[in-house]
Amino acid sequence: MVSYHIRQYRPGDYETVRDLFATGMSEYVPTLCIHMLKQPWVILILTCTFSVLFTSSKSLLLPILAITLLLAMGRQLLGYIWSMYIDHCLQKDLLDIQATYLGDKGSCFWVAEVDESVVATVGARPSEEHRNELMLKRMSVRKDYRGFGIAKALCKTVICFAREHSYSSVVLNTLMVQHEARAMYEGVGFRKYHHYILPTVYGRLANCTISKYRYDIPSAE
Repeated sequence: MVSYHIRQYRPGDYETVRDLFATGMSEYVPTLCIHMLKQPWVILILTCTFSVLFTSSKSLLLPILAITLLLAMGRQLLGYIWSMYIDHCLQKDLLDIQATYLGDKGSCFWVAEVDESVVATVGARPSEEHRNELMLKRMSVRKDYRGFGIAKALCKTVICFAREHSYSSVVLNTLMVQHEARAMYEGVGFRKYHHYILPTVYGRLANCTISKYRYDIPSAE
């Protein structure tokens, strides 16, 4: 077991929090690549490329080299697009954590410490869709500290905060590649209530599905 301590964010945590988020999100690139390889249009392109080159060259070497090159280029492109998404997030709410999450009593940001080192983060702010819902955001746990219940403890911290501030529920969004995160949220008591494909060209091509989860706060009455 690991002994950890959850506390409110301090300005001195800024760089560590941003690095934890960026590093954690970067880990999804291999899973994203596998997800893309399962898309019918990608399979069709690879199959047609292999068939055409094999038929024209009568050799396995050329089509194998071509497919390998296409896969390598695709991996680089996905990595680049994903890094752009991470940078976009870092320029939004994580650009000024203090102002975004601690400038109002209805929002907050926490970190989990082990031996005075920040190893996990989570934020919470009012939902843009419904003001009586609290949105859980930026959950991230350092890879070598996963499996010790830190993420669940942070979830419960957000739920307690929501209850204390009279929110009706806690909501969050997950991407299709966040399998472990979904299992953890469901273990805490969150239930999926909606999912949709990101309404952009890239979202449709990648079948980028976003699942929305909710944890309802029991009424005090």
